[in-house]
Amino acid sequence: MDTHTLRLVLLSVFLVSSSLPSPTLSVSSVRCNPSDKRVLLKIKKSLNNPQSLTSWNPNTNCCDWLGVSCDLQTNRVTTLRFSGISIPGQIPAAIGDLPYLDTLDFVNVADLTGPIPYSITKLQNLRMLSTLLTNISGPIPEFLHQLKNLWFLDLSYSNFYGPIPASLANLPKLEVLELGGNKLTGNIPDSLWASQNRFVVFDLSQNQLSGKIPKSLSHFNADSINLRNNKFTGDASALFKTNGTLSHLDLSWNEFDFDLSRVKLPESLQDMDLSHNRIRGSIPKEITGLNLYWLKVSYNRLCGEIPFGGKVQEFGADSFFHNRCLCGQPLPKCK
Repeated sequence: MDTHTLRLVLLSVFLVSSSLPSPTLSVSSVRCNPSDKRVLLKIKKSLNNPQSLTSWNPNTNCCDWLGVSCDLQTNRVTTLRFSGISIPGQIPAAIGDLPYLDTLDFVNVADLTGPIPYSITKLQNLRMLSTLLTNISGPIPEFLHQLKNLWFLDLSYSNFYGPIPASLANLPKLEVLELGGNKLTGNIPDSLWASQNRFVVFDLSQNQLSGKIPKSLSHFNADSINLRNNKFTGDASALFKTNGTLSHLDLSWNEFDFDLSRVKLPESLQDMDLSHNRIRGSIPKEITGLNLYWLKVSYNRLCGEIPFGGKVQEFGADSFFHNRCLCGQPLPKCK
């Protein structure tokens, strides 16, 4: 998802240059933008020079350092991506001094703590931000709405708490919102439901969120919606939009209460988990026409005969059991 198309750059371009590097400096080192290198070394110092960043050697090309990528034309640092390494401390404020940064990605960096620094708002080219599986904590910052080019925001499985900022709806390019596995509370802001963004992923699962889904979602559209394991109540049928692009839906482990027989299932739906709710009615016959690879409606209050056909009977009894009076394959025959 980089903004820049990668092009082949021949080393011979540097060798035939009229200004050859000095003997004490490697050919590749002249690629590194001096300003960006100074910032990266400042970041390393702020983290107390961790062992994991030993490759960040001032005598080498910063574009070759661990987790660092540069644009092949401008040589400016565009990516900081760290996965599964030790970086004890907080995200340094100096990260905001990398003006061409497109991607800031921390994945499975357990000893990274503290809040997201305000200086990140200077990164107006930032498109991807992830703190997945870290110990970054605090409320989700309101100031993230200043990152107008952000399309991918993954703060999942960290230690964020408090409400979801309504201002996230002001990110005009946001398509991926993943906030699962935190300690978030309160409602989903109405501004997010009213967003005209088309979400590829809308994941708020495994939090402590509550409240009801609006009865009308005229603008909201998402390919994948995951509200699993929260405290939501009421009618979620507005999420089933026949003219939408919904393919993945997980509403399990909530307290939703609505009549499933009145729901129009979108043809785009590929997997659906409605288990562990208070959903009533019967399973719509239209489900047999869907190209499903996952279906689970167990632990609800459904009744009637399970529609026969399509891929429905390929799912085991555990996908349907513990309902009020469902019957038919793969459950026992209806009496």
